[in-house]
Amino acid sequence: MPEPARLEILPVPGLPEVTTGDDLALLVLDALARCGLALTDGDVLVVSSKVVSKAEGRSVTATTRDAAIADQTRRIVAERVGPRGTTRIVESRSGPVLAAAGVDASNVPPGTVLLLPEDPDAAARLLRARIRAVAGVAVGIVVSDTAGRAWRDGQVDLAVGAAGVRVTDDLRGGTDTFGSPLEVTVRALADELASAADLAKGKLTSTPVAVVRGLAALVTDDDGPGAAALLRTADSDWFALGHVEAVRSALGVPPGGAEVPPRPMAPGDAEERLARAVAVAAVGRDTVGDLPPFTTELRALSPRSARLTVVPAGDTLRTGEALALGALAQRLLTAAWSEDLTVACSVDDRYRVTVVVEV
Repeated sequence: MPEPARLEILPVPGLPEVTTGDDLALLVLDALARCGLALTDGDVLVVSSKVVSKAEGRSVTATTRDAAIADQTRRIVAERVGPRGTTRIVESRSGPVLAAAGVDASNVPPGTVLLLPEDPDAAARLLRARIRAVAGVAVGIVVSDTAGRAWRDGQVDLAVGAAGVRVTDDLRGGTDTFGSPLEVTVRALADELASAADLAKGKLTSTPVAVVRGLAALVTDDDGPGAAALLRTADSDWFALGHVEAVRSALGVPPGGAEVPPRPMAPGDAEERLARAVAVAAVGRDTVGDLPPFTTELRALSPRSARLTVVPAGDTLRTGEALALGALAQRLLTAAWSEDLTVACSVDDRYRVTVVVEV
């Protein structure tokens, strides 16, 4: 793909408050005209998902976001408890993996929340067709939303919908400047367009639309595959679950279940973490075999360390009971790992299990 000689990002201020049933294409074209701008063939129009949702009537009544988030969730990826309730990263019904399923409670009337567009790619196709019908220009459309990222602090805008624009640039099979083959490089062009446009739109300027000019080579004759082409399916995603959720799921405690609450954002001291690990391990105690009667003692040794002692009743154990107790201890050690604890485990000649953990 040749590099553009010049790239411009033009904010489009002055868009009125969008309501259900509004013709978003006409509103954008009117706002452009008031700015002295006009779309030209090859422009890419980047539109915030929020105004698309408002035009679609995706505002719903809700005293809190929780019910709306649950309704818009296909699967939970990770969840943490904080001072303001439970925050969840989920695969949304609209497709993208986002915090709170993309349900937004900002810049909406009190008592309501705003859902993502029902089908962001379809919304982009409709907007593109409408602009072409009214203005007679062939543009690309990107519907953008804000998301956090694994491994990085802060949020960026990415494409949740797209039409008439190349969403990826697959460089695999090519060579770099030294002749080495490129084996994994696929540029997420639609996401780069969304992020670039957000530098001009901003978050606090009430400017949900921007025009990216100078990348006509990315605008296509057909609508293309849309931003859905950027989504990883769960079976191909190396990070389909958070590390806590992955371990808990393996132990039979999937996210969203009622058996054990989600881990807090501030995980607490060693005793609190070990207590949660015990609760996770105990959920599957019926699956480990013929457990003998036992008692437990959990003690804090310091804010950074704690000790759990499991004491079987009686002086001797049958072979099956000893194996079941060992299996339960292994579940506990695995659950402790999900709490970021360093674990030391010992068993004495009376089958008393002592687990010492350190943060």
